[in-house]
Amino acid sequence: MHVPDGFINAPVSVAAGAVAATAVAVSLRGARRELDERTAPLAGLVAAFIFAVQMLNFPVAAGTSGHLLGGALAAILVGPYTGVLCVSVVLLMQGILFADGGLTALGVNITNMAVVTVVVAYAVFRGLLRLLPAGRRSVTVAAFAGALLSVPGAAVMFTLFYALGGTTDVPIGKVFTAMTGVHVLIGIGEAVITAATVGAVIAVRPDLVHGARGLAVPLKLRVDGQLIDAPAATPAAPVPAAARSTRPLWISGLVTALVLAGFVSYYASSSPDGLEKVAADQGIDAKAREHAAAGSPLADYSVKDVSDARLSGGLAGIIGVGGTVLVGTGIFWAVRRRRAEDLTATATPAPSAH
Repeated sequence: MHVPDGFINAPVSVAAGAVAATAVAVSLRGARRELDERTAPLAGLVAAFIFAVQMLNFPVAAGTSGHLLGGALAAILVGPYTGVLCVSVVLLMQGILFADGGLTALGVNITNMAVVTVVVAYAVFRGLLRLLPAGRRSVTVAAFAGALLSVPGAAVMFTLFYALGGTTDVPIGKVFTAMTGVHVLIGIGEAVITAATVGAVIAVRPDLVHGARGLAVPLKLRVDGQLIDAPAATPAAPVPAAARSTRPLWISGLVTALVLAGFVSYYASSSPDGLEKVAADQGIDAKAREHAAAGSPLADYSVKDVSDARLSGGLAGIIGVGGTVLVGTGIFWAVRRRRAEDLTATATPAPSAH
């Protein structure tokens, strides 16, 4: 789904850049309400995990593969505003370091892969939670549905961008049919990965899943055939610091991302992804331009001058995960710190005038 340079003309690319910049600015403000001292480092980890899993292309049809977009996963784990920022950080790292996704098309890619996927997935997710019984299983089911629909949603947005500013003369109906058809299949893979990851985190630390907050149901007792609320429990002893710590989850998540990017990625499908396949079949890529970062030492997810393909790709994946977690965590800590400063300023009474 990474749109290269040359697919969309300059005016529409600039307009998409303005939309993406606005969305990121709004998300920076919104993320202040979502992030705290526990979730800020986890948001950086989510970005790194998405980077790693995006390297794992899975086959979806003959000669076609797909990969995680990540908007649904990020929105459900750390919140929709922070989710937009997570995927945007991944796209920025991929575009600058790995020549994946055009730099002039960065606005298109952020709008497609970060904004649209988060908006569609989170709207579906929240809508289903209102209909389903409160519980962890409902969160997983809603996550599956939101992720499933977010991918064709991004494909529809690409089709709209192409209709407004495509650089080749391909009937829009063909583009729409091809893009939505293959990305519905990719959406199934997205849904499986998202639901499995959300379910795994809920199993160990449900308190850290943004989309699972507020699901506690008051305990009921049956008295004389009627259900009544149980008496409030007496205050429990303070929770040990080790139980509140996010360090075990952070370390295990980072190790998982490093293993996926550094080792498992070697076994990913080598077939073109959905957009690449559609572009080649329909002639959308006729005016594609070479990436501005094509000479990067990490271009195409390989380390320059390392001849062994497995080692080259593994090192590139590890560098990408490490860079993404550092950049992402730095950004989210800065956002968190700004929130703390705002709260301090609000809480500090202004000096009285005499």
